[in-house]
Amino acid sequence: MARKPASTCRVQVYLTDPKIAAGLNREARSGRMPVSQAAGRAIARGLMRSPQADPEDRLLQLERSLRDHMRSTARDMQIVQELLIEVARAFFLRLPDAIVDEDPTVQAAVDRRIERLLDATAARIVAGRADRTGAAPPVQRTLGPAS
Repeated sequence: MARKPASTCRVQVYLTDPKIAAGLNREARSGRMPVSQAAGRAIARGLMRSPQADPEDRLLQLERSLRDHMRSTARDMQIVQELLIEVARAFFLRLPDAIVDEDPTVQAAVDRRIERLLDATAARIVAGRADRTGAAPPVQRTLGPAS
């Protein structure tokens, strides 16, 4: 069975809009085809009675939106974490300041307490159960610096 040669029509198109050229190149890359075939498909879609939206552009917009949201969320979380650590540090140093707060032993105890607070919070997050009642966990009372 001999195959009939496909009839082709040679058309030269000059694009002046860089957005159209970029979109055509993007479609050619995504479809792994030459630019001329991508142009033919785009023209065929345009000539259809009810052209469909280009899914590549919608996906690209969603991806950019998600990336921007992730960046801003990461920045916000970093700010919140730093503020929380500073508040915890001030809380554990007992305001107003006292001379005993300058003691290296007290400073080490405060750092240990902060580390335990962070570890307990991380463990609750990993376990998937955050304390939503607002009640603080039971605190062990000691007479000396916390260990």
